[in-house]
Amino acid sequence: DMGLGKTATTLAHLIERPGPHLVVCPLSVVHNWEAESRRFVPDLQVVVHHGAARHQGEPALFGIADVDIIVTTYGLLARDVEWLSGIDWTTVVLDEAQMIKNAGTKAAKAVRRLHAAQKLALTGTPVENRLSELWAILDAVNPGLLGSQNRFREQYATAIERHNDTDTA
Repeated sequence: DMGLGKTATTLAHLIERPGPHLVVCPLSVVHNWEAESRRFVPDLQVVVHHGAARHQGEPALFGIADVDIIVTTYGLLARDVEWLSGIDWTTVVLDEAQMIKNAGTKAAKAVRRLHAAQKLALTGTPVENRLSELWAILDAVNPGLLGSQNRFREQYATAIERHNDTDTA
């Protein structure tokens, strides 16, 4: 749900670990992350990686990697994945993680290319259509946890979605 404090709780988690941390979110919440970061973790350096003036290319990696928190969008992650995947992130935070509920999208593929000690998926949106959406989000942050997409579909999704198998659920 909205308003439960996912951003503040995540920032409290990030302050305990040296960066760099990458927050990927929809454009509509980029400035919320920036404002909440300044409010709750004012000692951390936060940079918004968005717009035409954003840092691009290999030389920028050194400056970006020295920042505590980089906030960017799913769209720019897909565009700039060559540069952003060259950084060893301490944490990658996927806010509004339902944005990668389709494992075949450019954004979801870009997330899988990022290297991080940990990846967190934040969402207040329930799985709406298919269990494959749940698989896609969890596989992005914990690859292999639920097995392959085909195995998950065969073992769980079909039984639950088509046959209402409560034991499998």
